[in-house]
Amino acid sequence: MDRTRATRQALVAAARPLFADRGYAAVPTEEIVAAAGLTRGALRHHFGDKSGLFQTVFEQVESEVNDRVTAALAGADDAWTAAVAALAAFLDACEDPEVVRIALTDAPAVLGWETWRAIEARYGLGLVTAGLDQAMAEGVIVRQPVTVLAHLVLGAAIEAALLVGRVPEPGRAAARAEAEQTLLALLGGLRTARE
Repeated sequence: MDRTRATRQALVAAARPLFADRGYAAVPTEEIVAAAGLTRGALRHHFGDKSGLFQTVFEQVESEVNDRVTAALAGADDAWTAAVAALAAFLDACEDPEVVRIALTDAPAVLGWETWRAIEARYGLGLVTAGLDQAMAEGVIVRQPVTVLAHLVLGAAIEAALLVGRVPEPGRAAARAEAEQTLLALLGGLRTARE
């Protein structure tokens, strides 16, 4: 592994648990570089500033959530089963305290709404679009303009995740169940009459 990559990985590995545990605002840059055994100059060189490092951590979390959703799709027999499995996997991931803190709480505030949404779309929109395309091809849901529908479905799923993530324990499981039931009802309205 080259030195640049090792330095970047060390900073991300040091920052991620700190951001997850205490939140972006409560973690000083000095603590991150000390935990990584590096200097502020190394952080500036590789990420620009603490928010640049946070964006990399957030994208790592998003990639892992995307991987969990993709894995859930693997065993699905049809597009509807895939949609149900993907939604469940996404909401399960959004109950993880690390995802709640980094992706749902801090990312919109630290990165700004537009950047946060662009990253969410980069990781989730293609997956949603492919699933909707498959469902339309199988005749499971009514044909729609897939790009518009994918944005709306992704937006609804993200909003559900935000709702679930903001509910403190012990009520989060109930909020998650309600969000899943409601999203499935919305998606169910797209099903063809033969289903």
